[in-house]
Amino acid sequence: MTVIKTNDTKETEQLGKRIADALTGREVIAFFGGLGMGKTTLTRAVAQALGSEDDVSSPTFAIVNEYKAKFNIYHFDMYRITSWGDLYSTGFFDYLDTGVIIIEWSENIENALPEGFVRIDIKPGESETERIFEIEGLNI
Repeated sequence: MTVIKTNDTKETEQLGKRIADALTGREVIAFFGGLGMGKTTLTRAVAQALGSEDDVSSPTFAIVNEYKAKFNIYHFDMYRITSWGDLYSTGFFDYLDTGVIIIEWSENIENALPEGFVRIDIKPGESETERIFEIEGLNI
């Protein structure tokens, strides 16, 4: 496991670039962490580092947003997913192995995540803007 502390949004964006540099194009990246922990900020940084010019925003109501980049990026928000039926209705399983999948609120689908997924736990630090990222499954 790699543990990285960021002090502000700029450092979180730099972490996103490091993550992007380590990707091969078929990863499932699962974020675990509460509201306001920087999941969308990190997703935006990964997408931009991979060359996306798309507007990256949380797909709370759309469930999934697609961004064109070096690899296709599928950005899921599983906040409102509460059952296997809900998950199947998102088409989530159809996206596996088609690009980079980034999932917010992975806590809600943890039992459905594929083997070998990248786990990123995001926790608050000592200050309001400090974050601690615990990364498993990706060498950065």
